[in-house]
Amino acid sequence: MDRNPSPPPPSRDQAEEEAAGGDCIGSTVYSKHWLFGVLSGLIQTVNPESTKSNSDDEEQQMELDEEMENEICRVWDMSMDEVWGWKRNRKDCWDVALFLQEFKAPDIFMGVLAKSRCPRLREICVGILGNMACFQEICVSISSDKNLGQVLLHCLYDSDPPTLLETSRLLLTCLSQTEVASVWVERIREHPAIYDSICFIMSSSTNVDLLVKVGEVVDKLFDLDEKLMLEWIRNGAVQPLDQPQEESEEQPAFRIVPCVLEAAKQVRSENPEGLDVYMHILQLLTTVDDGIQAIVQCPDTGKDTWNLLFDLVCHEFCQSDDPPIILQEQKTVLASIFSVLSAIYASQAEQEYLKIEKDLPLIDSLIRVLQNTEHCQKKPEDSAESRTGETKKSDLTQDDFHLKILKDISCEFLSIIFQVLTKETVAQGLKEGQLSKQKCSCAFQNLLPFYSPVVEDFLRVLREVDETLADDLEEAFPSSKRWFTPSCTPNFRKAILDSSMVLKGLYLASVPQALKFL
Repeated sequence: MDRNPSPPPPSRDQAEEEAAGGDCIGSTVYSKHWLFGVLSGLIQTVNPESTKSNSDDEEQQMELDEEMENEICRVWDMSMDEVWGWKRNRKDCWDVALFLQEFKAPDIFMGVLAKSRCPRLREICVGILGNMACFQEICVSISSDKNLGQVLLHCLYDSDPPTLLETSRLLLTCLSQTEVASVWVERIREHPAIYDSICFIMSSSTNVDLLVKVGEVVDKLFDLDEKLMLEWIRNGAVQPLDQPQEESEEQPAFRIVPCVLEAAKQVRSENPEGLDVYMHILQLLTTVDDGIQAIVQCPDTGKDTWNLLFDLVCHEFCQSDDPPIILQEQKTVLASIFSVLSAIYASQAEQEYLKIEKDLPLIDSLIRVLQNTEHCQKKPEDSAESRTGETKKSDLTQDDFHLKILKDISCEFLSIIFQVLTKETVAQGLKEGQLSKQKCSCAFQNLLPFYSPVVEDFLRVLREVDETLADDLEEAFPSSKRWFTPSCTPNFRKAILDSSMVLKGLYLASVPQALKFL
């Protein structure tokens, strides 16, 4: 779709004449006089004196004059640093943004947003403000204007997807600036209706670009302020059991988890980065008890969450025919998914979808991830390529960090599953191939020594099914034998296991926080 046409380049004579007269904006070739004219025309479009009450004029207010649209779109283009894949000089964008700021353009745009009913005009005005906010000094100025902030937040109630997209982009830009992030968080907290608007978008929109940007806003909000996240979780609490059905139907409440799931399903096939965002939102929800309960308390919500994530890890990500290096592209989304599945599993919710015999493929997926993690973490041999400077070393360190997080979460989840394996499920796993000698060896290699009690209990169950395999694994991993002593009764082993898990929990306590930076 053709949007935001770039301004035509001025002729050499025109440029020289304007430069000579001091008409250029900063070091650009854009004319101050021309921009004055565009902004003045913009004011006229929303001038109350020109507003009539008849239906024809009201219809005209919904449309934007073609000439005005072209002119204001040029201003929009002037304020952004990339148009149609062509990068502009950032200094030129700064000059334009600063000039717009000095000319009180934000006040003009605020007036347009407050009065105009034209969706296209509203979209453009918010878009220009979003480009201006990319510069810290101007972002601080825009954010300090309380009236402008109220008008911009009101745009989240708009029904026009392009306007909602630009509003979300502007909010994300401001929330990413540490100097003003808390201002916007507080404003959003003061407007409870924003929760309903965002949930409505996530649950009903088919516009993938809008869903991704709204998801990024929610992810940033939850990352910045746990209190706000808790408020949004509780806003959609399940209706009390004793509440009359007809009353609950009259006052439907959005619940955050089903809305996030619906958006994730919508972006799943079209935007992998967007799916990553929504999986991270779910992961953030599981960092608080109320968030876990919001997932598992309602059986349908818990089942929908489990089924979606189970399908992603068992049938889409890190498959057996994928090259191991694919894990580098999927490590952050897999870390979030496994973290959520682990939290659901550890919640001990008595649900049919959590029966281990149905979830044996998870063991296969977890072990494959651990195998691929080991492959990706292998250091290249000393060569000219391995000595390419500090930048690549820094990138490698960052990759190692993300892989380490994924490995820790995978081991934690695998240990939880191993603890509930029975003789029957181990036999089934051996028969179906999820618990072959090679895969058990990979699991042991990663679980030891932190999860020695878990490995010991698994070997005890395995011995009842395949004594030869259990002996082979004990021989290959001598450290797993240290728990086999005459005095090591089941109760004593459980006490050791509990204390071991506490110590491991202290180590992993930072994992949810670390995931926020993924």
